[in-house]
Amino acid sequence: MAYLALIRHGQSVLNAQNKECGWIDSPLTQLGRQEARDAAQKIKDKKWDYIFESDLIRSHETTDEIIKVLGYSPIRVASPAIKERNYGIYANHDKSEVSHDIRRGWDVPVPQGETLKQVYDRVVPYFQAEILPKLEDGKDVIISAHGNSLRALYKYLKNLSDREIENFEVPTGDCILLPFPPDPSPQI
Repeated sequence: MAYLALIRHGQSVLNAQNKECGWIDSPLTQLGRQEARDAAQKIKDKKWDYIFESDLIRSHETTDEIIKVLGYSPIRVASPAIKERNYGIYANHDKSEVSHDIRRGWDVPVPQGETLKQVYDRVVPYFQAEILPKLEDGKDVIISAHGNSLRALYKYLKNLSDREIENFEVPTGDCILLPFPPDPSPQI
């Protein structure tokens, strides 16, 4: 049986300011680095074969901290396919200024940005083409990514409805460990 670990990056500078990061390259805070190490502590007893990370610095720095805790480096693969949702005109805005429907909704349009459905439409094909074959081959995989890219993937893996995914949250530095293949029944 293979394992899949979904790890959201640790707190970034913009997260600490309660701002929408989106595709802005916001580095980790000291707390964010500690959150990444704490997430890695939860999975350090396994031998991991791959770490897939987004091309944003907060994901890369989270991966660096994970590797420090593991004490070795699994094969590292970076891809923009698993980067955060593009918040368009709402990037760098205080989260309190952005409506719940826009932030959490499945297919609510975002001017110059992406819906969660559009994130799903880029994350899931990448997962199916690049990550799934490794899991099916018995390799253990970590994905170091973002709240929305992980929400989109979790929706796919757990067969969540559009409404259920609106209420699913992955806090910074959180780790979700799934045996593979995962039980597809919703568990939120």
